[in-house]
Amino acid sequence: MAFAFTARKFATVAALACAALTTLPAAAQSTPAGKGQSAPGAYPNKPIRMIVPYPPGAGTDFTAREIGKAISEALGQQVVMDNRPGAAATLGHSLMSKAAPDGYTLGLGTTGGMVSGPALLGNRIPYDPLKDFTHIGLATYVYYCVFVTASLPANSMKELIALARSQPGKLNYSSPGVGTPNHIGGAQLVTLAGIDLLHVPYKGSSVALADLIAGSIHMTITGFTGVMPHVKSGRLKLLGVGHSQRVKMAPDVPAINETVPGYYNTGWWGLVAPPGLPKDIVDKLNPIMNKALNSPEVMQRFFVNALEIATSTPQGYTDIIRNDLQAWRKLIKEAKISVDSLP
Repeated sequence: MAFAFTARKFATVAALACAALTTLPAAAQSTPAGKGQSAPGAYPNKPIRMIVPYPPGAGTDFTAREIGKAISEALGQQVVMDNRPGAAATLGHSLMSKAAPDGYTLGLGTTGGMVSGPALLGNRIPYDPLKDFTHIGLATYVYYCVFVTASLPANSMKELIALARSQPGKLNYSSPGVGTPNHIGGAQLVTLAGIDLLHVPYKGSSVALADLIAGSIHMTITGFTGVMPHVKSGRLKLLGVGHSQRVKMAPDVPAINETVPGYYNTGWWGLVAPPGLPKDIVDKLNPIMNKALNSPEVMQRFFVNALEIATSTPQGYTDIIRNDLQAWRKLIKEAKISVDSLP
């Protein structure tokens, strides 16, 4: 089943990113000291900015703050959060890619901005996820799940699919924007299950979640973070997990592929920087982040926030991005997902 999504906002991504660069702190616009080598003197000797491509309060924000805290404690400099949501995370990633590679601008790389968006939109995004970033390390896995409003008469993926088939085009699902893993996860479900769902893109997750609870949105595909309390209170229902198998966050909830063979939607977040970040800075930041994330207390904080720690070497993170890009491009081609005009 082919789906063409028409929207109005991505056509301005490059212009927005370029315009936003004029508002960046002077440190982010400074000239790098030299290729492959950091500036003279101890790094860092001033605060570091961390670009987060989503609004405050989400799991991305929590993850970035945990990484920032680890870096700040290890290096003795403040790490300042800079939330830059918009254009399904590609605006924030574009800003990251264009900052100076001096170690004073870092960013949270996400599946939406590094994989699913570029795989869907190609050269209409003003950066290359492999060439235009320094990949420092992986931080966490994000399991995308199917949540439905409590009033929907479906208590399993099988019942949801049957309901959708009985009402073609009547059920809708939300996402934080075109090209996000949430959106493409829905399109993947539509294709593999042979159903017809209406995609409703939002600018962020909070309003979409409120509408899901209220019942004006029937379904969403998102991570556990911030949603599970509403499942426990009975305002939402969790029907399936997009990972290859059941996960310890919700061991009694079936993987979606138990009902829809071939379904897979697991994302990740990690630490990135502009291209050309000196190797000595990369080699300093990666072990700091890995040591902190693998500590029992931090792992517990992530678990409480429904996230699972996943660390890597810089090269390992690059390999994950490369492999996921290949897989998502194949998925998008096979599912015939396209965007006629960029939003």
